Amino acid sequence: MKSITIKGSERESVGKKATKALRDAGMVPCVIYGGNQPVHFAADERAFKGLVYTPNAHTVVIDLNGKTVNAILQDIQFHPVSDRINHIDFFQLSDDREIIMEVPVKVTGTSPGVLLGGILRLNQRRLKVKALPANLPDFVEADISEMEMGNKMYITKIQTNQFKLMHPENTVVCQVRISRAAMKAAQEAAKAAKAPAKGKKK
Repeated sequence: MKSITIKGSERESVGKKATKALRDAGMVPCVIYGGNQPVHFAADERAFKGLVYTPNAHTVVIDLNGKTVNAILQDIQFHPVSDRINHIDFFQLSDDREIIMEVPVKVTGTSPGVLLGGILRLNQRRLKVKALPANLPDFVEADISEMEMGNKMYITKIQTNQFKLMHPENTVVCQVRISRAAMKAAQEAAKAAKAPAKGKKK
């Protein structure tokens, strides 16, 4: 999985006044959990653009004046009016400790059902996976090459060698729905098959 580096500075004062002053200066107060003790730091709001405003999943290398911490974004709070980032929680990664993270679903292949006029619906755009940090995937692949019209792909069809999917077995990842046009064509074909041929004597 790709990593993004965020440069920040550790915070000595974590009071309300200090936090407000940080936000007024365009900085985001953050906390890293998962280590021996929480680490409070702040970073420029612009540094989070490639982490927050993207559908992709990333791990984060937090650089605190030369001291680096590998982490993942755990929680984010936005201002209710301005929608600016108010606060971010990170969770420190450990090479031998599995973590749960949401990653995007990537559709591959060509569905025969879609070629016949069906509509592909992606029910799950992101899936929760559990893995060691080194095995975290950039995405979960959903191969629709064998999906006919009306078929559903359940999570049990997803290949998982290096990670575990944290969803019930009946979770539908995607499906090929019958379009109105295809349904109408099928109904007309059925009617034509049942109707007696014109000009045929009884």
